[in-house]
Formats: sequence, C-alpha cells, structure tokens
Amino acid sequence: MDIYQWLCLLGVPTLSVTLFGVIVGFFKSMKALKKGVQALLRGQMISDYNKWSERRYAPLYARQNFENMWVQYDALGEDGVLEDLHNKFLALPTDQPK
Repeated sequence: MDIYQWLCLLGVPTLSVTLFGVIVGFFKSMKALKKGVQALLRGQMISDYNKWSERRYAPLYARQNFENMWVQYDALGEDGVLEDLHNKFLALPTDQPK
C-alpha cells in the first residue's frame, strides 16, 4: 500500500473536504452577518432621519448617534445607498426651530 491508500483508510481526504466545507460555511456566514448588520444600521438611520427631518432639526446627541452609525455602516463597505441621506441629516440644524 502507498501513502495515499493509507491516508484514505484513515479518512484524511474526508477530513480535508469536511474542513474545507466548514471554512467555506464560515465565510458565507460572515458575509451574511455583515449584510444583516448593514441592513439593521440602514433601517435605523432611515428611521432616525425621518424622525428628525419631520421635526426640522436634530439635536447634537441625535447627530452624534447618527454619525456613529454612519461610520460603522460605511466601514462595512459595498453599499453607498445612504450617502445622500447622511449629508441631508448633517444639514439639519441642531437647534429646535421656534
């Protein structure tokens, strides 16, 4: 018997295929997790923008929170959908209109 036959008897090729499947599954899960977090951030930023644009101002704490979400959303990459909304939010005044 050669080494390959011994390895086959021991199940090494099966282990390597299984390990490869686990690695591929892990990266697919990470991609799904990234897309899910991105969708949650997008939904929250749209909701916050709608809330504060209706009031025609955004206090500093709301602006800081929105900017923090934007930084994390932008770091995930591959989705520039909210860039215009981000700019509109920052254009809102910070003081409540009288």
